[in-house]
Amino acid sequence: MTARYRRNLLAGFLLGVGTIAFVDEVVFHQLLHWHHFYDRSTSSAGLVSDGLFHAFSWFATVAALFLAAGLRREGAFRGAVFTGGFLGGVGLFQLYDGLVQHKLFGLHQIRYEVDLTPYDLVWNLSAALLLMAGIVVSARTAVRAR
Repeated sequence: MTARYRRNLLAGFLLGVGTIAFVDEVVFHQLLHWHHFYDRSTSSAGLVSDGLFHAFSWFATVAALFLAAGLRREGAFRGAVFTGGFLGGVGLFQLYDGLVQHKLFGLHQIRYEVDLTPYDLVWNLSAALLLMAGIVVSARTAVRAR
């Protein structure tokens, strides 16, 4: 695996993480008011945690865009590799959120005062499918990159 391949993969991965974190924060935290990033304290602490989470999503996004711009300047940007990284980033972040943050640490749940089973199934199964798609695309592009 070349350094350029890894940089394309990393740029896609960071953009995937930044994008899904941004969508999660805007949709579930701000628009639907289902939860905060950290729900085990006051609403003020929850809002601060949401702000930090939002900043994280933008740092990941900006880093990805700088990496992608550098690759484009060098003529080394590979859309398929980037896409594999993007799908993997979305899936891995969502699976981490659903399993580690929701279940293991209990920082927050998708929703409260409802049966979580359908939400957890949709959240984690879609995450696993996106992660698998990212792995498949990345593996196929790695074979071609040799």
